Amino acid sequence: MSGIPKSESLDPAGSSAPRHPCPDQEIQHGTEVLDRVEELLPRLRERAQETENARQIPAETIRDLRETGYFGLLRPSRFGGAEADPLVHFDAVRRIASACGSTGWVASVLGAHAWHVASFPPAAQEEVWGEDPETLVSSAYAPMGRARKVDGGYSLSGRWSFSSGIGHARHVILGGLVTDEDGTPGDWLAFLVPHSSCTVVDVWDTVGLRGTGSNDVHVEEAFVPAHRVLSFEDSFRCSCPGQEANPAALYRIPLYSLMTTTIATPLIGMAEGAYAAHVEHQRDRVRAFGGDKAKDDPFAKVRVAEAASEIDAGWLQLTRNIAAVHETAAAGRTIPLAQRVRLRRDQVRAASRAISAIDRLFENSGASALAAGSPVQRFWRDAHAARVHVANDVEPALKSFGDVEFGGTLTGGML
Repeated sequence: MSGIPKSESLDPAGSSAPRHPCPDQEIQHGTEVLDRVEELLPRLRERAQETENARQIPAETIRDLRETGYFGLLRPSRFGGAEADPLVHFDAVRRIASACGSTGWVASVLGAHAWHVASFPPAAQEEVWGEDPETLVSSAYAPMGRARKVDGGYSLSGRWSFSSGIGHARHVILGGLVTDEDGTPGDWLAFLVPHSSCTVVDVWDTVGLRGTGSNDVHVEEAFVPAHRVLSFEDSFRCSCPGQEANPAALYRIPLYSLMTTTIATPLIGMAEGAYAAHVEHQRDRVRAFGGDKAKDDPFAKVRVAEAASEIDAGWLQLTRNIAAVHETAAAGRTIPLAQRVRLRRDQVRAASRAISAIDRLFENSGASALAAGSPVQRFWRDAHAARVHVANDVEPALKSFGDVEFGGTLTGGML
């Protein structure tokens, strides 16, 4: 996969030179997308319960998000995308999740997969976006599949869980191990598979993030050509075949730096949504005992101050680190391990801060917040569902940071 023929670097219009927007154009486009996303939020709030009941994002919501330009933020300019600063993308995710946790989660992962597809060989990018640049891609990265080498590529089989938003995707990135003739697993690869080669198994019936449609994917002996396969090791080293066609700094960010931020950012948005719903609820709430107004309780004011501070701190941590990584890539430097572990340290801490804030708000909202349809309890359930994602496991990420600080040897981790 290392050598890319010159002819494969051609964009759909036939030009071998990628078309990158100048910084001013990028900023203007990003601001326009964020403005459109902000205008969409009331509709997303109105659909939040419908989304949960349907156990997937409504088609109208996907259409509305497309019309804002959101799904193009991380797509290469060769295919009509913005190649935007990743902070613009994550800011949009934060806002979307503040209106509906499930919608924010699905938007975050589907939007990030445009970035990952840009790392695959150009022929794979052309197959995904050549006819329709708005094509969406879902994923299930855990190496649950097994693949064997065949002429021209691989034969892939397996069953994967938790492919969020797959009902709206036409391709899916699946993690799998290549096995030898004896069945011994070897390399961990990402396989880009068309939806037509997959069977979606409807199993997603959960207490939180119910609207994400994170169903199982089953594949049986699907042929995956070599140009639709990407090594996770290449992604770790930020040395992927797609970078020749997409040389922007955006595409030299490490896979896990971007993807773990993708998982944590919706949590910040959910915390902001819970905060807004809690404050509105407390303004009108009268306590059953004593008839006091909740908004006049001095301790209620302390609690919202604590929650607001936790949310702000989490967002600042996330944005500081992803901006620093992007800046390092833009300077043409390799992302050092110390920067990666700091990003992971603060990413899991941001997720923890969001959970802490939401818990504080929920436990002080009163029994009326337990009502079905209450946004406070829905954000609480969605956030706790998001927290159990492996990318938000606190201890492994913090241990990696400590290993580097003390000069130890890293034994793995999402870096």
